[in-house]
Amino acid sequence: MAKLCPTYSVNATTIPISKGNTLLPEFIDTHHHLWDLENNPYPWLMEPIDHFVGDYSAIRKSWLIGDLHEGAKDIPLVKSVHVQAEWDHNADPVGETAWLQSVADDPNSKGMPNAIIAYANLSDPNVEATLERHAQHANWRGIRHMLNWSDNKPNFRFAESGNLMSDPQWLSGFKLLEKFNGSFEVQIWPWQLQEAAELANDIPEVQIVLGHAAMPIGRTPGDLREWRKGLEALGTAQNISGKISALGMLDNQWTTESITPFVLDMIDILGVNRCMFASNFPVDSLFSDYATVWNAYDEITSDFTEEERAKLFRTNAEKYYRI
Repeated sequence: MAKLCPTYSVNATTIPISKGNTLLPEFIDTHHHLWDLENNPYPWLMEPIDHFVGDYSAIRKSWLIGDLHEGAKDIPLVKSVHVQAEWDHNADPVGETAWLQSVADDPNSKGMPNAIIAYANLSDPNVEATLERHAQHANWRGIRHMLNWSDNKPNFRFAESGNLMSDPQWLSGFKLLEKFNGSFEVQIWPWQLQEAAELANDIPEVQIVLGHAAMPIGRTPGDLREWRKGLEALGTAQNISGKISALGMLDNQWTTESITPFVLDMIDILGVNRCMFASNFPVDSLFSDYATVWNAYDEITSDFTEEERAKLFRTNAEKYYRI
């Protein structure tokens, strides 16, 4: 079994940290990764691929729960959600869940990750057995099968094909999530939002969490309009919630000012009851440190009510991930 990295002290009871005229609320990081490259298989980290973020060599090293705690040592992280990190698809995907459960069960982890979003190939005719095995782990909460697709840009493709959301075999696997009380994390580009809205409305019994604010990578007026209109369509489905994250991955030179419109537009469109904040670390560590991300969210929402901020930073995550 892989060992935890050297641990750092984390306060069991966290007091909100004062920053200017606001208090950074206690928060749940709803999207981070861990990887142990000495013991576990992650092909994209072992051998570099043509990734749209460019050079990611700085994160091609183990990043474990102690690294998360170290990044959050001066800010009030209280719980976390781990999202599958592209464990080798040719290996048993339940291996990642079992490893993460062992991390969470170690007292040094402070219970993190409190929720585990795993991988399963929903097109696999035998996926029901995989889901059943995932569900045997106490912290398992759902599946992410990345659906990003571009007809024109190969390094924008993370899925096996561009039509999975309408493929009968894939949909059969998707529907099985209800049986195991699992949610689905949909990761797509803005031009795929309309199709995701159809999926959500057609199968309302499966809870869907939109990842990374639908990855608004374009900056032209047409790009931004496509993103907003797509979010509006997706928001008509009652089984949708969404995570605001990875904005640094999409804009390597980001500032609090540059990401503010994306944060506020998503909250305005989906509503404060359906949005959550996340770090996307360690991927976004390529572009900033951990505290900077959370302080940006804090500054952007400084004029929200205390109740609204509590929802965005913590209580929505507790509801949607049952933690």
